[in-house]
Amino acid sequence: MEKLEKLYEGKAKKLYATDDSDILWVDYMNQATAGNGAKKAQIEGKGNLNNHITSVIFDLLKARGVDSHFVKRLSDTEQLVRKMDMFPLEIIMRNTAAGSFAKRYGVEEGTDLKKPILEFCYKSDDLGDPFINDDGIVALGLATEEELAEISRQARAVNAALVDIFSKIDVKLVDFKIEEGKTSDGRILLADEITPDTCRLWDLKDKSGKIEHLDKDLFRRDLGDIIPAYEEIYARLTALAEAEGVERAE
Repeated sequence: MEKLEKLYEGKAKKLYATDDSDILWVDYMNQATAGNGAKKAQIEGKGNLNNHITSVIFDLLKARGVDSHFVKRLSDTEQLVRKMDMFPLEIIMRNTAAGSFAKRYGVEEGTDLKKPILEFCYKSDDLGDPFINDDGIVALGLATEEELAEISRQARAVNAALVDIFSKIDVKLVDFKIEEGKTSDGRILLADEITPDTCRLWDLKDKSGKIEHLDKDLFRRDLGDIIPAYEEIYARLTALAEAEGVERAE
């Protein structure tokens, strides 16, 4: 596989074309951002950890019947993925009240929700990624009703699988955001990444009653260094994959 021209550079990753028109080359960066890019920092080792973490999560999801765009990990910061026509949506699943949701509805952070909540944001940096409902998505042509139904079904399936994965490593999956897209043959798949950058993860091994973050809230809220937390998540996920005999795409 040959790495060709750069196609895109985002907040956390660079995407490159390859000599296979259906495959992209992803390079994870060390940049951390919060507040729609208002807060930025270069954190040594972050790209390495996120590449490893998302790779093992995609492998664990595949073992649970949830497919994705992930092909294989190439190096400490690089992986191959299927090329996707992305839906311009942030797909958010919430199991516990936290962050903007808790503030929006005046709910105490940490309150367990009676059912998982699925939310959507329209991906637009210029507009600040505003919330959008199902009718708005269809009306603006961001997805058809049939596509949206499949996106929603997959989001809930991803949530169920991730809750299982993280519960087995003593981590509470509070919420997360994902993205989905369509392959060249029209198949809708989970895409982008699943890392502590995109999930709220609370350590259940701590019995003090206080929230121990293992996610980007450490950076977002100036609570401490993210690297030890990300290393802990990766170590636990790797141990789970080994215990379950999950085949790794590396």
